Amino acid sequence: MDQLARHKQLVKQIVEEIAAIQGNPNTSLNIQLITDDEHGHYLLYNNQWREERRYYGCFLHIGVPADTGRIWIHHDGTDLIIAEKLLENGVSKQDIVLAHRSPIMRPDTGFAIA
Repeated sequence: MDQLARHKQLVKQIVEEIAAIQGNPNTSLNIQLITDDEHGHYLLYNNQWREERRYYGCFLHIGVPADTGRIWIHHDGTDLIIAEKLLENGVSKQDIVLAHRSPIMRPDTGFAIA
């Protein structure tokens, strides 16, 4: 299995695990898991009503584009640190882009710039 396929498989596994935890029937959250293996996008959305207030939006978006094969963390609104989970699973810092940070700030993170 090549690096791109491994990264997609790992990211999908992590996102599915988070969705299972967040979407637990004992919580009031309505989590929607959106995966696009072909284009390498993995998202978690919150979509619910509490009384008169709507809670809607993406709280996790990770991309694994074919042109770089790197893992791009576009948004991490979880209480986990997704980059740390990736490192724990053997992904090197040079294969992770903290895309939610400005490109100017990325060199200081120790992770990939692009």
